[in-house]
Amino acid sequence: MALWDRFKESASTMQAQLLAKKNDLKSGSFRDASMAMCALVAAADGTVDQAERQRVAQLIASNDVLQNFPADDLRRRFDEYVNKLTTDFDFGKVSVLQEVAKAKKKPAEARAVVQIGIVIGGADGDFDKDEQAVVREACYALDLPPHEFDL
Repeated sequence: MALWDRFKESASTMQAQLLAKKNDLKSGSFRDASMAMCALVAAADGTVDQAERQRVAQLIASNDVLQNFPADDLRRRFDEYVNKLTTDFDFGKVSVLQEVAKAKKKPAEARAVVQIGIVIGGADGDFDKDEQAVVREACYALDLPPHEFDL
């Protein structure tokens, strides 16, 4: 099986796992960590153009698991995190990773945050090295082994 086919299958499996846990993923820390993760993936290469910001915002709004939260609230939080990253990527990344790390108190939420990052990262058909690297860093912030997610 080609690498891309394995990735698509893995992302599909992760989305199914997220849906199965949807009712358990309603906390504020999960919401904030998920939006921080989405911003990290969007800004993984150090920049976020308007088209990319819009595309990720649409993915967030259409994600069944994230529909536990008001879409306008998610968008506002996502935009705040992206702004931190685009103002000063290195400093912003430290702050945004701290938001991600707040989900580590609940292992199911922590795993779900990583899975959302992978699903968002691969939605355009290319989960590139920069995106993989920030998701790997998030794994460390959440005390999760990256190899659990094939990173």
